[in-house]
Amino acid sequence: MSCAVAVASSPVFSPSRVSSLFCKTSVSSPQTRTLNLNHHGSPSSSPSSSSSPFKLRLQKPLSGFRACKEGSSSYSSPDPTLLKRKRPVRIDIPITSLSFDAPTQAPEEQRELEVERDGFSVYCKRGRREAMEDRYSAVVDLQGDPKQALFGVFDGHGGAKAAEFAAKNLDKNIIDEVTRRSENEIEEAVKYGYLTTDSEFLKEDARGGACCVTALIRKGDLVVSNAGDCRAVMSRGGIAEALTSDHRPSREDERERIETLSGYVDCRHGVWRLQGTLAVSRGVGDQHLKQWVIAEPETKIIRISPECEFLILASDGLWDKVSNQEAVDIARPLCIGIDKPEPLCACKKLADLSVMRGSADDISVMIIRLGWYF
Repeated sequence: MSCAVAVASSPVFSPSRVSSLFCKTSVSSPQTRTLNLNHHGSPSSSPSSSSSPFKLRLQKPLSGFRACKEGSSSYSSPDPTLLKRKRPVRIDIPITSLSFDAPTQAPEEQRELEVERDGFSVYCKRGRREAMEDRYSAVVDLQGDPKQALFGVFDGHGGAKAAEFAAKNLDKNIIDEVTRRSENEIEEAVKYGYLTTDSEFLKEDARGGACCVTALIRKGDLVVSNAGDCRAVMSRGGIAEALTSDHRPSREDERERIETLSGYVDCRHGVWRLQGTLAVSRGVGDQHLKQWVIAEPETKIIRISPECEFLILASDGLWDKVSNQEAVDIARPLCIGIDKPEPLCACKKLADLSVMRGSADDISVMIIRLGWYF
């Protein structure tokens, strides 16, 4: 029994085996040929054979096979141009086409700040916000006198721009006003220093605002001013003495001032707010509420005496959780009556206490050792 088998470009057969099977006269013309296999497995070829019921008619020469010379047993290697697969054309995909328009993550901002210098220490701790909005300033050796200095703590809201601006400019504006005024106009000098800083910031067309508290030590006097709810508390022989009063819409005189200017104050979630939004009634900035939020500070001047031990300037992140007397009681053992005072450690302990009691706000604490300037 014989049959005809068609062999195409099947991967089952290697070129060497195919050539050994079909080693016949070179196929050079597209004439019809028939390949037969008998029952012994040997191939036979004839131009036309009708005796076999199984046969394949090839209309074109078999591509991919090298022809062998008649009666030759040697094998010549296949033409690489016929057997070699061509490599696909390289596709260059731009890297930018695979990128996503995701915002670049900025490096995480510093969570804590520690500063310790002769006469003062500062500790700032970021709350749950993405960025710290508190700032501070310290100008020592004022006008070349080591007994004169100007300090400030600034609590920003709606961003840190106003607090940062005040920290960089308020001290300069106050000093400029003090320099050109007489000695009995210190309170007015500080006032216009605040107002000038506010008007300059409003020209920046930036959003947000800042509460401020400053302490000017000059010629034996302590001049403390504030606009907002940053607070100054002094230890006088171990007794806490608040030198500032918070400016909040809940304060009766502040509420009357706001309502006189056609504003309103209401309580939302237990917090009194101006125009239903802001929880303070004075400060630098807040352009959209400037009709009611004024930058004019309240100022108190006292003479520094030996019983004036230290001054605490802090943002409301501390005072919302720690009372005035508690702050003095915690800080005093680390500042007074010891050979090596540790005011920075006292600042940290106060901030940690506020956090332990649930504060989620930024906390800035500055302790000024008044004996250094006495």
